[in-house]
Amino acid sequence: MAKYDNSFTDELRQRLSLVDVISRRVPLTKKGQNYWGCCPFHNEKTPSFSVSEEKGFYHCFGCGEHGDIISFTMKSENVDFKTAITELAEMAGLKLPEIKQKSQQQIEQEKTYIDITEQAAKIYQDLLYSESGREALEYIKKRGFSDEMIKKYRLGYAPKNNIISSKFSNIKIDKLTATGLVRIGEYGPYDFFRHKLMFPIFNAHGQIVAFSGRSLDGSEPKYINTSDTELFHKRQTIFGFNFARDFIHRQNRSIIVEGQIDAIQMQVHGFPETVAPLGTALTEDHIAILCKSNRNITFCFDGDNAGQKAAMRACLLVLPFLRDNSDVKFAFVSGGKDPDEILKNHGTSAMQKIIDDAVPLIDFLWQSVNKNYLTQTPSGRTQAEKFLKESISKIKDKIFQNEIEQEYNQRKFNQWHKWSRKTNTINIEVPNIVDMSTKILKSIVQTYPELSEKYIEFLSSLNISFDEDVEKTDLSLTDAENYIKKLSLKKMLEKLNNERIKFLSDIKNESENEENKNKLKMINDKIQEITNKLKLFNE
Repeated sequence: MAKYDNSFTDELRQRLSLVDVISRRVPLTKKGQNYWGCCPFHNEKTPSFSVSEEKGFYHCFGCGEHGDIISFTMKSENVDFKTAITELAEMAGLKLPEIKQKSQQQIEQEKTYIDITEQAAKIYQDLLYSESGREALEYIKKRGFSDEMIKKYRLGYAPKNNIISSKFSNIKIDKLTATGLVRIGEYGPYDFFRHKLMFPIFNAHGQIVAFSGRSLDGSEPKYINTSDTELFHKRQTIFGFNFARDFIHRQNRSIIVEGQIDAIQMQVHGFPETVAPLGTALTEDHIAILCKSNRNITFCFDGDNAGQKAAMRACLLVLPFLRDNSDVKFAFVSGGKDPDEILKNHGTSAMQKIIDDAVPLIDFLWQSVNKNYLTQTPSGRTQAEKFLKESISKIKDKIFQNEIEQEYNQRKFNQWHKWSRKTNTINIEVPNIVDMSTKILKSIVQTYPELSEKYIEFLSSLNISFDEDVEKTDLSLTDAENYIKKLSLKKMLEKLNNERIKFLSDIKNESENEENKNKLKMINDKIQEITNKLKLFNE
């Protein structure tokens, strides 16, 4: 009998939550690791129908019914396999493939693929502790990796020569290139990974399906990954998930960081539920896979602008997966550091505080809107409200969506539409803004709205209401812009001077510490740079 390719049915099981599908017909209550309800296949008053999201199957202890997401759809709706697959594919947003049976040749090809990647991993592991791998071993040990960690995550070294293409010369070249380890060049086969620190990439079952190689000579990009193959799809693969899967259930959450080393260091330093996307931006597929394990997610990004943008993208991606029992948060590592550096220099307790201080999604979205839109003006509020409305509409649970909307309506009334405003965003103190300066700024914003958009981050930080009607400014567009620039530079200078004073008070003798000397020099250089810019306005 013909059947759908296993890879398609596996993708259905991966993308769709068994609990979500079953709960459309059966009210479920979580008890321990499983969900329980009254069996839909026989009459009962005491719930004996168990659903395991982790294992991907349901079981009734009353009548013995047992199966997965596909068999439940077939039995509960009394439909055939094809109809069930069609319905589930529509739910998952997947295009239905043609019915085909996996051939024996395909099965053998997959086995060969796994055999090759497994053997390649062993070769790389041995080379890491050889003379040729000394540089890679020294690098990873400086990053705080012990021998036990290296062994657990099966790190290795790809040498400069074509070790894989020569070691597997007895394997047909098409099978070798299918793994992405070898390519064909003008002069024949050559290794794709050369002079790289190697990180094996495991599928959810713990099989090595690909590799990520880190540059050791400073060349860019820092990481290169196996190209997509029959068994490896980067957009659907989560680094460290095979190690974290059980802990995600136990800890009742997952933590997402930005890189492989960060994920490993987090896992071995008290945060075993940590994973990372693989050399690509976070995707909807990544979120779907994690939400199948647990809908509680803490995103941990750098605190810089790039990290804020990545967090906003993650926020918009996760909205369709939210449920009323979801707990999604955003944690930020500031100071140009990453989790690896925090753990190495400040320990687990410092990282724990960062995770504990994570901002709930509803607050993060609200703060981002207030930061990115000038909500002190009618036009800014209109744009902000449109963005909020569009974002909230992504939530599929309509009752929950309505609750979120009501919450934001209350915040908008209290913070946007009252003369006395308080904001949740972090504001820059603006000393020396006398009434005259405030009036000039209001006049500039109302005369030249394009400047309010251009300098939105600075203007919104002042916490000034721009609703009041004032006379238009006599300043030209250029002079008005220079006024804002000059004021902004003064505030930056004030902030840097305060930072310098605080830094000097926090250290006893900066001359004895090279790192402190460098930081002080950086602050002083920045102060001088801004001072020079201000002088230009006065000339």
